[in-house]
Amino acid sequence: MILDASALLAYLQHEPGGLLVEEILPTAIISAVNWCEVAQKLRVRSIDHKSVCKRLEILGLKFIPFSMEHADKAGELWQITSPFGLSLGDRACLATGLVEQTSVMTADKIWQELTLPLEIQCIR
Repeated sequence: MILDASALLAYLQHEPGGLLVEEILPTAIISAVNWCEVAQKLRVRSIDHKSVCKRLEILGLKFIPFSMEHADKAGELWQITSPFGLSLGDRACLATGLVEQTSVMTADKIWQELTLPLEIQCIR
């Protein structure tokens, strides 16, 4: 399962849906692009993102690079996702799921309106 930044932040901030994220952490993946979003939010709150990263790795979360294949797929998704107001980070997560051929988890309900060959699990 690929985690969107919104899902991982829900877990880290003890928000609704965070327990669903906790259950899949031992086998979950997050792309470098989506981790960038999480790290930025943590830094704004003066939280040491490097120690959080290490803790998440101990729990099993895998961090993967965002490749050219992922980037090309995210670019292709712009036309499909722009009517829904999805960000580059959102498209990065979806592209990672499509390229890696695995489902994605998000806190963004709007994703469920997308017609993509991809399972999207919303935590709220």
